[in-house]
Amino acid sequence: MIRYLSLEWLDALTREVEASDALREVTPGREIGVTQVVNDGPEGDITYHLQVADGASRFGAGAADPEHVRFTQDWDTAVAVATGSLNAQEALLGGRILLTGDQQRLLDSQPVFRALDAVFAAVREQTEYR
Repeated sequence: MIRYLSLEWLDALTREVEASDALREVTPGREIGVTQVVNDGPEGDITYHLQVADGASRFGAGAADPEHVRFTQDWDTAVAVATGSLNAQEALLGGRILLTGDQQRLLDSQPVFRALDAVFAAVREQTEYR
């Protein structure tokens, strides 16, 4: 099993992203850098990113560069969203996730995030949330 938000977890996401035909189909012509910040986890604060540009997608540790959108949430919220026990939109509307940055770019990138669902589903099966 892979520990949620570990470097091993990010590597697994990266491999799945690279293998995703669905992502390759929706990324041409799109550019977005998304930073995720998870506070108060078992190992402190974690920052990772998704970068989409020039038809390619990748995950990595640290902030996106360039960063267009940033999501900040606490550990419990991140785990709840990752495991499906909390809807991300509800968490945003309820103030559990703070969104900053270019909201229109985020909306325009919805095909990317729909394609990412399968990536996260594949990695979720290998992930332990503790």
